[in-house]
Amino acid sequence: MNLKAVLEGLLFVSGDEGMTLDDLSNLMDISKDRITSLISELEKDYSNDDRGIQLKKFGKVYKLVTKKEHSDYYKKIVQEDAFETLSNSALEILAIVAYNEPITRIMIDEIRGVSCAHMVRKLVMKNLIKEVGVSELPGKPKLYGVTDQFLDYFGLESLEDLPKIEFEETDSEQELFTSKYNEQ
Repeated sequence: MNLKAVLEGLLFVSGDEGMTLDDLSNLMDISKDRITSLISELEKDYSNDDRGIQLKKFGKVYKLVTKKEHSDYYKKIVQEDAFETLSNSALEILAIVAYNEPITRIMIDEIRGVSCAHMVRKLVMKNLIKEVGVSELPGKPKLYGVTDQFLDYFGLESLEDLPKIEFEETDSEQELFTSKYNEQ
């Protein structure tokens, strides 16, 4: 039996859900090392220009996806994704959660300076963020983190692929005295 073909079929059938290394190992009843080797072979097969799909890893999940360079053709037959309409506030909240997870809704509110309860619920419903635990703070607020679907949507393998944010430290006391707006 061609195990690479079986692996390909399983990934195809799993669709958007994809499959983890553990899932594949259990279903195919072979070692994770063997699955990893088969995945490498499939990735090599799909890297050729004559293939329209590729094998990608999002978080811990492997999926078969279309190649970005052909996206103009795919858009012609696929209805626009609901995530294309994410508002600026939704994107801000996603960034806050991704860079600070696990984080409470109140902490998100404090960072943004406005209440985000409604948008957090929407992002949970869209499966871009999820409850990942409960804080030890008074009232035991829920902690939020991003989902594998978030990684998938933004084309990330893990949160380590997020761009690094660097902050410049400023001396706020000095800025008060050197401000161009001086009291007269």
